[in-house]
Amino acid sequence: MAVVTSCFRCATAAALALQHHQPAFLAVRLRLPRHRIPTKRTMSSSAAAALASPHQAGAWYVVPDLSLRDHRFAVPLDHSSAGSPSITVFAREVVAAGKEEAALPYLMYLQGGPGFESPRPMEASGWVKKACEEYRVVLLDQRGTGLSTPLTTSSLSQITSAAEQVDYLKHFRADNIVKDAEFIRLHLVPDAKPWTILGQSYGGFCAVTYLSFAPEGLKSVLLTGGLPPLGKPCTADTVYRSCFKQVQLQNGKYYKRYPQDIQVIHEVVRYLSESEGGGVHLPSGGRLTPKMLQCLGLSGLGSGGGFERLHYLLERVWDPILVPGAKKNISYYFLKEFEMWLGFDQNPLYALLHESIYCEGASSNWSADKISSEFGSLFDPVKATEEGRPVYLTGEMVFPCFFEEIHALRPLKEAAHLLAEKEDWPPLYDISALNNNKV
Repeated sequence: MAVVTSCFRCATAAALALQHHQPAFLAVRLRLPRHRIPTKRTMSSSAAAALASPHQAGAWYVVPDLSLRDHRFAVPLDHSSAGSPSITVFAREVVAAGKEEAALPYLMYLQGGPGFESPRPMEASGWVKKACEEYRVVLLDQRGTGLSTPLTTSSLSQITSAAEQVDYLKHFRADNIVKDAEFIRLHLVPDAKPWTILGQSYGGFCAVTYLSFAPEGLKSVLLTGGLPPLGKPCTADTVYRSCFKQVQLQNGKYYKRYPQDIQVIHEVVRYLSESEGGGVHLPSGGRLTPKMLQCLGLSGLGSGGGFERLHYLLERVWDPILVPGAKKNISYYFLKEFEMWLGFDQNPLYALLHESIYCEGASSNWSADKISSEFGSLFDPVKATEEGRPVYLTGEMVFPCFFEEIHALRPLKEAAHLLAEKEDWPPLYDISALNNNKV
């Protein structure tokens, strides 16, 4: 397997940084819900053909030094079922300005996550600019993200049973993302030729699934920090044991750089633990508890510039005392920024499916929460504060308390527990095919 690696960054932090980019606007014809489609008497033949087509392409539009075109594909929710309802999968084609008609090879980009949309190009810069020198880049919004039938707390509320939510969500892992990519390749690439794929973090996991089950569609594969563990029904426990050890090292580095923050975090943990209910209300309606405070490590310890951003955030944790004797309070600024750092409310798929990406015929059983107990009180923020130890922040992990303390995730609590217990996950990798890989 041809592999290009780079230093690993937290996929979530990268995706959160990207989600603030707004897509360029273009009026395009959408697949309309059935009840809004004009009747046969009033629908033109061209409109009927467009609605029946599994692929709709928009017109080219521009951002500085790039040309872009939007594509929407009607794909089955369940590729293995002939009668499956369809969902929309969105992909954005990107070329260097002036190369709209150039005969360039295709490169499909698979974003990190799981559960985050592809980048929204603002201009020719970074890796997109470089890739467009040689390729026609396809930025895929993986199913359930961005414009690909996005799954949010509000859209999932249309499915009222937790068991039915799980039955729907089980189709949003790498196996079906790869089937979507193959569907797109067959409809988009001239003569359905093999293409190159670039997998970032979780996108690399998807790329290895692609190599396992559809290598005939691949010319080459580029991976950046995304090689999945293989060989066990559930590899999550092994991953989190390693991750907790790495998180310890990152905490040590952070506190060596900013030793004053040990005391700052102690004060915050004491304040939260002594508050009514063991926490304070967040602007969205959730709660900030000592355990939730540890989640700042997700971006603060695992992304470029994270140490500095975390330190500057902690500088603003308290309201100033304007009136002598006034009660000490955590600032609204800090509470709002805390929520923006997490991003789980806008991208619930990350929290719902994060552990299932390691599962093949076995349950995750809340692996990160389970493995944290193997470290005793090391990651207990209240005990660390009582004992004068640094409070260790956590990393790229999902805990059951998220579905209690994050307001937008509360309606999905029962589904999250069912997903954690689910055992009959289909295979994501074929080790024999990978061993014999020629891509």
